Amino acid sequence: MTKSRTERDALNAAPMETKVARLSRSLSGTNLARAGDYNLRTVLQAVRLAPGTTRIAISQQTGLTAPTIANITGRLVDMGLVRVTGRTQGNRGQPAMQLEVEPDGAFAIGLNIDRDHLTLVTLDLAGTIRSRVTCEKSFALPEDVLGFVRSNLEQAILKGDINRSRILGIGVAIPDDLGRIPLPHRPAAYDRWNDVDLTKMLAAEWPWPIHCDNDAAAAALGEAEYGTAYDNPSFFYILISAGLGGSVVIDRSYHRGATARSGELGLMPDPGAGIGAIVQDTVSLSALTDRLEAAGHPIAGVDGLAHLNVDAMGVVDDWLADAVRSLTQPLTAVNCLLNPDAVLIGGRLPMALIERLADELTRSMSALPLPSQAKIMPAVLARDGPAVGAAILPFLDALLPSDAILIQAGR
Repeated sequence: MTKSRTERDALNAAPMETKVARLSRSLSGTNLARAGDYNLRTVLQAVRLAPGTTRIAISQQTGLTAPTIANITGRLVDMGLVRVTGRTQGNRGQPAMQLEVEPDGAFAIGLNIDRDHLTLVTLDLAGTIRSRVTCEKSFALPEDVLGFVRSNLEQAILKGDINRSRILGIGVAIPDDLGRIPLPHRPAAYDRWNDVDLTKMLAAEWPWPIHCDNDAAAAALGEAEYGTAYDNPSFFYILISAGLGGSVVIDRSYHRGATARSGELGLMPDPGAGIGAIVQDTVSLSALTDRLEAAGHPIAGVDGLAHLNVDAMGVVDDWLADAVRSLTQPLTAVNCLLNPDAVLIGGRLPMALIERLADELTRSMSALPLPSQAKIMPAVLARDGPAVGAAILPFLDALLPSDAILIQAGR
């Protein structure tokens, strides 16, 4: 069937422009030209979130009329984004058609660039990771990133059984101030990142739109779309990577802040660690591996944290105690000022260490007389959260209702 211009545009979205946040949570207007596209995205999201749903259920959920739902779901089926999986049984009248997204209807690529690793994933419309490649690389330079993607992208596409014509774009998750934040063993050449236009660099190599965002924001986005957000609609996300990042999600929407720097947990002062110290100096993979190296227990990569001897585990125990001390005051502020449903911990620590940190933070926070205390728990998408969240950026730009606040270009 011949696709309309709107449908073709949905599968071949133009490069992303900088988005602008809506004025308030109660106002979300749109003009007539955009209303149809917004309704299509909303219905697709309703199907994605409830596999096996029916047109009647979608109408009740969205408030759209039954004829409108029938028209939109028909278009989505024609576009190859939704499929009919069966009919409901046991009800009076004609059984209702059951709908779910077509996983192969659209794909996206996610790239996480960090100071100690590079990770590439392919994601389908259902949110399944179709392929994953990671490389433990300390302080990768721009040419290293290009070489990594050049060497692995085609194989990732083949391994994931990805239809190239249905790739919506490449999302990139990268820490803010990548070339500026001082970390142990950072080479002087790493300053070159300060002058790199990452979107331009990648767009010169690959034909798809490029979408860039902060790594902690991307991880929170992944959690909001495929993690715990529907049980915990407001949460503070802690991303423990080579550095330390944070993200604020309120009512399932990422709050970026007036200057796009909300959630800067790692850069908060940490008076307990000495004059001029910040929380990231203690709570980060760089800090932990530096301690292990200084104690005579160097590890080759993050996976080495799962295979430490008794003496090395003593170093980890001390680090955990210091991490709890360092995070207690910031989380006190988070609880008192934001009052979230949960504090989620993600990143590249082994899950056993994330669980220990969550438990020990819970005990520390429980001893404080706070008006309210959010539960502290591991993120569902802990290790690959930034890469998965990056891959969601093209879906939000082209197909899903993003509310214009979860994506930012050129950050």
